[in-house]
Amino acid sequence: MVIPREPPKIGGHRRDYTQAPVLISKAYLLGALHDGTERRLTFRVCQKSEEYIDLLARGIRSLGGNAWTYKEGKTRRLYVVEFSKSFLSKFKIKTIIDKVDYISGYFDAEGGIARTSKVRYYLYFAQKNLSDLIQVRDYLTEQSIACGKIHNPSKKVDPNYWRFYINARSYKDFAEIIGSRHPQKSLYLRG
Repeated sequence: MVIPREPPKIGGHRRDYTQAPVLISKAYLLGALHDGTERRLTFRVCQKSEEYIDLLARGIRSLGGNAWTYKEGKTRRLYVVEFSKSFLSKFKIKTIIDKVDYISGYFDAEGGIARTSKVRYYLYFAQKNLSDLIQVRDYLTEQSIACGKIHNPSKKVDPNYWRFYINARSYKDFAEIIGSRHPQKSLYLRG
């Protein structure tokens, strides 16, 4: 069953007494963690996009967690957000909206998108963990989004790297149902 959705809301009110939108959900964050690392007490996500890292940090704080950000190194342009592992320790994906948010976070962290009109437009997901990739593909097909087969693009280069594409006939559905919150990727997502 496909559920079109509005941006999630939180219970707090702004000055104009309308509900303030949640930037991300815990399900989105779980998806985004596919680009993260796990430390003893924290999760850590690195990206070149400072805007995306700030979005994650603000979203974590709006959900009641604590997050801190910093720039890594002097010459590397990597930005980092860290937050406590306990923040997500009891969260499980249960609802259709959780699955959609999870896919969106996964796409923003590990998905690929054509960023130039000089190449044929594409959307894909890539990951070394095959079972994770199977799960996200299953969630997409539950939303009636057509996907290609999971395949290894080059066994010689990396036998443990897997990928699948979104079929062209589902680009619009992907943009409308899943979407992207990533400041750069959202600019290239065709609806």
